[in-house]
Amino acid sequence: MSDRRPKITDDFTKLRNIVAKLRAPDGCPWDREQTNESLVPALIEEAYETAEAARAHDDAHFREELGDLLLLVVMHAQIASEAGRFGIGQVIGEVSDKLIRRHPHVFGTSEARDAGAVLKQWEAIKREEKNADLHYLASLPKALPALVRAQKAQSKAARVNFDWTALRDVIAKVEEELRETKEAIQLQQQEIIEEELGDLLFGVVNLARKCKIDAETALQSATDKFVARFNRLEDELKTRGRKLGEAELAEMDAIWDEIKNQE
Repeated sequence: MSDRRPKITDDFTKLRNIVAKLRAPDGCPWDREQTNESLVPALIEEAYETAEAARAHDDAHFREELGDLLLLVVMHAQIASEAGRFGIGQVIGEVSDKLIRRHPHVFGTSEARDAGAVLKQWEAIKREEKNADLHYLASLPKALPALVRAQKAQSKAARVNFDWTALRDVIAKVEEELRETKEAIQLQQQEIIEEELGDLLFGVVNLARKCKIDAETALQSATDKFVARFNRLEDELKTRGRKLGEAELAEMDAIWDEIKNQE
């Protein structure tokens, strides 16, 4: 359902005024103490909570989390504004200009017939805007979760044609990395094992990307499934008068198989 409220601009101004009041000398002691640096953990946490709400398809929760994320954006801009660095208007203006600049197929005369062409065009325009001396992947954030960062690096490389075309080649690479990981384990050299496991994970992420699957989402789903099954395993042990740590692996494996069969 679309937002039918007629005063979105007024609502945004109201939010800005609330944040400014919270930061004022007679405002909230906690809010007045915050800096851009101190709010970074909250920004990351809210981004994750927003992503979780989006995946859950819970609009009420999703709407709430988007509001929390927007609050932090406005708070960050307010702190910068108080120091005379920049304000929320510049943030909005710059992203608006960037969207127009990087969508010439919508706001200009160029053509992009599909999503792949749009992404390649976006990267080309972005490279023109950035310092030509920087490497292509220099803008890849190091703070991203490892799976997300790996898939983003691979996707960006693919946009400049550094990518396998056949899925079988990607699968062969995963199998190669698995063999090398097994060999490293046999050598019992921890540094080599870590390196080969990293290569294996990177290959699996690449396989997910080629299958048009988000690796982070896939692993989150697998972990959620494991947690749900383990909770049922724990409940079953309780009905038998047992506790975790008391049961042998064989018994827990048997219960686990029963749970899987029931599903």
